[in-house]
Formats: sequence, C-alpha cells, structure tokens
Amino acid sequence: MSSTVLKYEATAAQPFLDEITSRSGQNLQACYQCRRCAAGCPVGEETGVTPDRLIRLILVGDRETALNNLLVWKCVACYTCGTRCPNNIQTARITETLKQMSKAAHLEPLTPRIADFHASFMSAVRHLGRFNELEGLTIYETKTAGKELSKGEIKGVAGEMITQMRLALKMIKKKRLHLGLDKVRGTAEVKALFKKAEGR
Repeated sequence: MSSTVLKYEATAAQPFLDEITSRSGQNLQACYQCRRCAAGCPVGEETGVTPDRLIRLILVGDRETALNNLLVWKCVACYTCGTRCPNNIQTARITETLKQMSKAAHLEPLTPRIADFHASFMSAVRHLGRFNELEGLTIYETKTAGKELSKGEIKGVAGEMITQMRLALKMIKKKRLHLGLDKVRGTAEVKALFKKAEGR
C-alpha cells in the first residue's frame, strides 16, 4: 500500500465529504482508522488502497486520488469491510458513489473492462429489474467488441468470441448459464429508483 503522506485541503475537504456522505449514506467521520476493514479487504493489496485509506483520502479532501484509484473499480462489494467495522461503515457504498461521480465527471476509468461490465450490469438491471446473463453479457460483449474493432483489433475480437462461446457451452452443460429473460414485478419502481439515484 502507498505510504504517501496525505495533505489536508481545507477548502475542498468539507464540501467533498458532505457530498460523499449524502450520496452514500455513510458516516465517514465515524471512522477512527482501526483498519479492521483493511485486514479483511480481498482486493486491498492488489489495488494499493484499502477502505480505511480511501476514507482518509475523502476526509482530507483529496478528490483527485479518491476518484482515481483501483479500489473504486475493483471493489467486489463483499461487504466484509462493513461487517468488520465497529461503526458499520459500508465502504462498498462509498466506492459505488465514487464510481458514479467519476463517470459523471467523464474521467477515464483505470480498468475500462470493469467499467464496461458495470455499465452493462446496470443497464440490464434497469431494463427488467434483475440481471439476466443473456442480456447483460450481450451488452457487455457488444460494448467491448466495438471498442476493440475501432482500434482495428479484429483478431482479438474473434479470439474473444471463440473463448466466450466455449465457456458458454461448458456452463450450459453444467447448467450454470441461465438463458431465459426473467422480469421482476414492478419494473416501473426499479426505473424510478434509477432516476432518483441520478437526481432526476
């Protein structure tokens, strides 16, 4: 993990903290850096930023680093951090908030494929109220293939399609791939929740 000394930005800290607190519903000021969340985070070592460090970045007003770090995109939302936290701070809700803020600011994601999967997942859920593998993965593969084709990576796209088809066949044989399109009741409510989250 990075040992860089954090610099407190007084003018930026409070507005940034207030925004994250309001949007995530988490009381970041209750964090006293016990690091129990860091001890349980499955991606903290890989990302170089643990949940406690991310909270500290927000508290000192380091907006740029808080929005541009791998934990925001690689957090698996396992909620181990919140389970271990003595003050019930759910960092997964904070990373989701930062992800949305990063997208709204049109910042280039550090892991484009994860960003594409996230967007595909949310599109599928918004449509039918739950994630359907067939719809979600079609959106994802189309999105990533389009980007690769724009770079002229025809062989790469063909290879990816073959790999995914082989994987799909294996999953179908093991009955691990659901090909139906299930829809929840009250999709209008789900769409309303998305609009509320987007501030519309």
